[in-house]
Amino acid sequence: MSEKLIQSVMRATDIMELFLGQQKELSVKEISEGLGLSKSTVHGIIKTLVYKGYLYQSGENAKYQLGMKLFELGNVVGIQLDITEISRPIIKKLGDQLGETIHLVAYVQGEAVYVEKLDGSHSLRIYSQVGKRAPLHCTGVGKAILAFLPAEEREEIIDQLSMERYTIKTVVDKEELKKQLAEVRRHLFAMDDEEIEIGLKCVASPIFNHQGKVVASISCATPTVRFSNDRQQAIIQGIKEAAEAISAAIGYRREKYLRRG
Repeated sequence: MSEKLIQSVMRATDIMELFLGQQKELSVKEISEGLGLSKSTVHGIIKTLVYKGYLYQSGENAKYQLGMKLFELGNVVGIQLDITEISRPIIKKLGDQLGETIHLVAYVQGEAVYVEKLDGSHSLRIYSQVGKRAPLHCTGVGKAILAFLPAEEREEIIDQLSMERYTIKTVVDKEELKKQLAEVRRHLFAMDDEEIEIGLKCVASPIFNHQGKVVASISCATPTVRFSNDRQQAIIQGIKEAAEAISAAIGYRREKYLRRG
């Protein structure tokens, strides 16, 4: 870098980043050893971080933990990271690549809500519209979100689902839905095989935030007549890559949250 970096600030951020590992609390000795610095150097920086609220010292063992100031800043960052704005260029690129309708759905207070829709180059009537709720049990976007909710929350939601039938292909059996969701967790994409509208298939993938929580999903809607095997594989790959790109843009690190079926 051409700019001159301030050593004390670098050391302060290095101290806070030590807590990104498995340790939730650290002593002065552990911090000094972790950074290769003397205790006296570390102690002065820690004292300042505690004063500003970035670190907190436990009264039980005198070790240090991350403070509430970081929690407050994290909330501000979360609010500023508008997933719709962040996703827009990725959605545009995917839409140009596939030529089909792309949806972005956010998980808001227990419901999946369409927040962005990019129409494809082909004329197509689709059930969705921005602001409308997506049924969780029979849409790709809904299943992609439902599959990755915490197990207890997922079970509670499934118990309350009315399992409304939209077409003859709509899955209305809750045990069958659970089997589908297990496959979604295994393969990181969900399918809507004419379940919400005859003649229409959708592929969707989940989007995760910096905490590893599912917060949204993205899908591609395609008429059945254009859904050949080769086309299906291209759509699945494109959707998964787009979902991963959006997740990364809002702070998700896949290597930190390995997901298993």
